[in-house]
Amino acid sequence: MDFKTVKEMLKRIFAITFTAAVLACTASPKAQKPVEGISNIKPDEQQSLVAKEVVGLIENYNYKKIKLNDSISSIIFDRYIKALDPSKYYFLESDIKEFEANRFSLDDDLRIGDLSAPFYIFNVYLKRYNERVDYSVSQIKNKYDFSQNDTYVYDREKMPWIKTTAELNDIWKKRVKYELVNLKIAGTDDAKNVETLTKRYANLKSQAAKFNNQDVFQILMDSFTEAIDPHTNYFNPRNAEAFNQEMSRSLEGIGAVLQSENEVTKIASVMPGGPAFKSKKLNAGDKIIAVAQGADGEFEDIIGWRIDNAVSKIKGPKGTTVRLKVIPVGQELSSKPQIITLVREKIILADQSAKKTVKTVESDGKLYKIGIIKIPAFYADFKAANAGDPNYKSTTRDVRLLIDTLKNMDKVDAIVVDLRANGGGSLNEAIELSGLFIGKGPVVQVKDYKNSVKVYKDEDSNITWDGPLGVMIDRLSASASEIFAGAIQDYGRGVVMGTQSYGKGTVQSSIDLNSLMNSGVLNQLAALFKKKEADKKAVALKKQDVNSPTVTIVDKNGIPQLGQINLTMAKFYRVSGNSTQHKGVIPDINFPSIYPLDKIGEDTEPSALPFDMVNPSTYTTVYDLNAVKANLIKLHEKRMAKSLDYKMLKEDIAEGKKRENETSVTLNEAKLKAERDALEAKSLARVNQVRAEKGLPALKKGEKAPKEDALDFIEDESINIMIDFMKQTESSKLSKNMNKPAPLNK
Repeated sequence: MDFKTVKEMLKRIFAITFTAAVLACTASPKAQKPVEGISNIKPDEQQSLVAKEVVGLIENYNYKKIKLNDSISSIIFDRYIKALDPSKYYFLESDIKEFEANRFSLDDDLRIGDLSAPFYIFNVYLKRYNERVDYSVSQIKNKYDFSQNDTYVYDREKMPWIKTTAELNDIWKKRVKYELVNLKIAGTDDAKNVETLTKRYANLKSQAAKFNNQDVFQILMDSFTEAIDPHTNYFNPRNAEAFNQEMSRSLEGIGAVLQSENEVTKIASVMPGGPAFKSKKLNAGDKIIAVAQGADGEFEDIIGWRIDNAVSKIKGPKGTTVRLKVIPVGQELSSKPQIITLVREKIILADQSAKKTVKTVESDGKLYKIGIIKIPAFYADFKAANAGDPNYKSTTRDVRLLIDTLKNMDKVDAIVVDLRANGGGSLNEAIELSGLFIGKGPVVQVKDYKNSVKVYKDEDSNITWDGPLGVMIDRLSASASEIFAGAIQDYGRGVVMGTQSYGKGTVQSSIDLNSLMNSGVLNQLAALFKKKEADKKAVALKKQDVNSPTVTIVDKNGIPQLGQINLTMAKFYRVSGNSTQHKGVIPDINFPSIYPLDKIGEDTEPSALPFDMVNPSTYTTVYDLNAVKANLIKLHEKRMAKSLDYKMLKEDIAEGKKRENETSVTLNEAKLKAERDALEAKSLARVNQVRAEKGLPALKKGEKAPKEDALDFIEDESINIMIDFMKQTESSKLSKNMNKPAPLNK
């Protein structure tokens, strides 16, 4: 979507408001209450300036048109406290009571750029953090009785805040015991375990000393912007640079997006085409607890690490080896970790291309060939396209070539487009890809923050594939994936199979805050900050302190960098008028979700924009498939009633839900080991039961399945559904009647 006009308008407006803000920066800031015993972190002037201007952008140009008030302030307050201490390990009840004085004033503070209160709260957190680490270190060498039947509550999110330091000490003593028994079960001796845990806490203390104002400001702004909506995000200058590099340049690493949850590094998503993806051993939700460099390097424990430090250990140059200790998704930290070896690669986003496979299946004595096109993202080489390169790379171009091969060389009977885990990408590619199957016509509607609705059409009347079509989606299919799947469904062009998609139906514009100002204002800012920056650098050089708690980021010309905001400014709507926001796309044939629907998805975000509708576009459906779909559901359910894979899938989902509700773990070594061994044995037995049904040899304990044995029940059943679809539509000559109008599905 083109926001050039909006940006120019913003630039004219903010050239004036930023000038006023610069002058306001010369006023004395509100005194920040000091916290004894730590090096207090304070905001710099540019962060105060950014806070004020982000408030203005959100209040005037965010799609919600929300004005900051006491209600929003309360949400920001709760998010900020939770971001710092999600499991209530650090703050005392008395701390929270003191902080409550700021619950309804953060909106006013942000509006005037006063960051003293949130920075004070962070400094208190930092003091408590150091106190907890110091206490834990003092407890590591204690003699523990691992035969006792005590428990450790690892998730205190829904519990009250601890009242006294003595109570907090008891919790952390049990945490140390839990970590020691975990190491003990893994098979190392007591002396080694003490050494490992001591190093772990020394690392935590070292990393805490590296916090600076950029880190604090990012946490605060995340709490602020995500209180407005989940996809409006501010990036401080360093994070903005990293974000834009990942979006436009090649990366070197394992190809996984990481996040921190309860002081554990987790995989948020796996990038198609990268080493993690190719290994088929890493999945979203897996926990990485240790990292080793090379084939025989020593493992370094990363539990409790800052996410940027953990990422720096896992990323690395192309061709180098990294080994990870991983706890698979759904398992506790007490489970035996898997060791996964990966060779880092250069990952070029444009090379995460659509790929095809062909499956031949016999049904009722007839062979059916199904072409499967896996699309990892809606990508396009915009730079090459803008330069006039006639062979620039894009999703639609790649898929068109794949269809040509499937149709003319592989001679497939049907095509299935696999959009599972496809988080979206280029809107234009979603439109053009839809056109390969539906021809000329509207594909998506977009309503901007002024409530103006624009219809986006595919203008090419040529149809690349007019045969039977299926689309696979899951909970991680989002944005552009939902536009494509929704268009195929609304046009009656094919069958959508899988689980309810993510529901991300909003459009963001990336705005560089520096770009909103003219050069005169930038020079005023530079002059305003120049002396302070010079003083800070002199102090840093004198003290040789490269980890100063106050860091102001400037470019090579000394111009302070203000960062970037991704601002939600519009919403997507299907041609039927339904929004993809919040509800996503509901498949025609539904499968149980391997991802928890109550944990992942737009409808799990409290600040998400609601579902709504606009008027439908003028379009003609290809076919009314309602009767066909009803029969497909019956045949699918009949198969599932006898399916071992389906039974196992539902059991896995039920087991996952059970574990989600657990908040504590036994500290009894024998019981903990027995639970872990039983879980491993059960998992192996289930895997071998499925392998036996498919004629594959059983795996032994600790043995990994060969890549060629990878089982994909959802794909297999989707192929069966397509065969049912073809059997029912053969008499109607579906592949010959793509231009025949049909009534609009209501």
